[in-house]
Amino acid sequence: MRLLGVGMCAAALAAGLLAAPAYAEAEDVHDVQGYDVQGLRGVGWALKETGKDSRFRGLAAVSRSTAWVAGSKGTVLRTVDGGRSWRDVSPPGAVAEGLELRDIEAFDARRAVALSIGEGEASRVLRTEDGGATWTETFRNPDPRAFYDCLTFFDSRHGLAVSDPVDGRFRILSTDDGGRNWSVLPSTGMPDALPGEAGFAASGQCLVSAGSRDVWLATGGGAAARILHSADRGRTWRIAESGIPAGDPAKGVFALAFRDRTRGLAVGGDYRTGEASPQAAAASADAGRTWSPAQTPPPAYRSGAAWLPHLRDAALAVGPTGTDVTTDGGRSWRPLTPGSFDTGSFDTVDCAGDGGCWAAGEKGRVGRLEPQGGA
Repeated sequence: MRLLGVGMCAAALAAGLLAAPAYAEAEDVHDVQGYDVQGLRGVGWALKETGKDSRFRGLAAVSRSTAWVAGSKGTVLRTVDGGRSWRDVSPPGAVAEGLELRDIEAFDARRAVALSIGEGEASRVLRTEDGGATWTETFRNPDPRAFYDCLTFFDSRHGLAVSDPVDGRFRILSTDDGGRNWSVLPSTGMPDALPGEAGFAASGQCLVSAGSRDVWLATGGGAAARILHSADRGRTWRIAESGIPAGDPAKGVFALAFRDRTRGLAVGGDYRTGEASPQAAAASADAGRTWSPAQTPPPAYRSGAAWLPHLRDAALAVGPTGTDVTTDGGRSWRPLTPGSFDTGSFDTVDCAGDGGCWAAGEKGRVGRLEPQGGA
């Protein structure tokens, strides 16, 4: 969205905490190695010094040890040692032009695709195959009316990016070769956008996928905050209303997270500092056909969300004022018990399959979710 775009766990939870099949799906286990499974007590964000002051809204968690972050000033960092050290792998051209890199998707420690946002040619896609040593620009938006917000991949070959509406409909960009080449999909299967409706380039999570063909798009800014779903990699879409308040350019759904093809979470609110964000979370159990508002939503605007691996109903939501956790699939949220951990601002959160969960945000902040006393 233009307004936000120009304005604005092992470590985490070590294999011993998350991967044990004896309790991974249990709902009545409360203590595992001193860790409250239901309340996620005894864990929190351990900050990992990056040495940068960029705002990192793009994040890709590859594993407990490997993660990528992308942000303002064209900055991209990568760690392969759990955040103990970071390598500056920023694309030189992006740094020179001060591009806003708002999303990054990584397949492993060497291959990643980053999205720069903005009107016209500011929207670009960059790709690396050597851990960021070199980057190739694979797409530069030629249309001054388009503004790309988010990026997602179904697998290492098939991916999509979304632009705010052009000629009254969201525009979808597609690749089938890992981001080397891109093409705009026909708009015939995309419903009309509402007046003022757009996506939020807040966390790289306004466009998310699950499985080989399903993808969801979150919107705001219009009269209703809607969630669009495609089951054919972006060619045709259907619409559902999220129930999250909208009706203002600063309000709507800012992030989605799907555990699988059916179970999803939506978070958002009003991103303006000091503004209330009631009913700013919802959940779906039917692939996004319908959404139910959280009975106890997060207390403030949230811009990022991620399911915790191996814990069936647990997920995290982050925002400028803190982190919230649900252990009942999004029906209720409560602040993550901080203990001695950091409780500050994050914009985005992502979890890898091995249990490594990372968060990133303003002033170069990156954290990894860890048990009390460190991983």
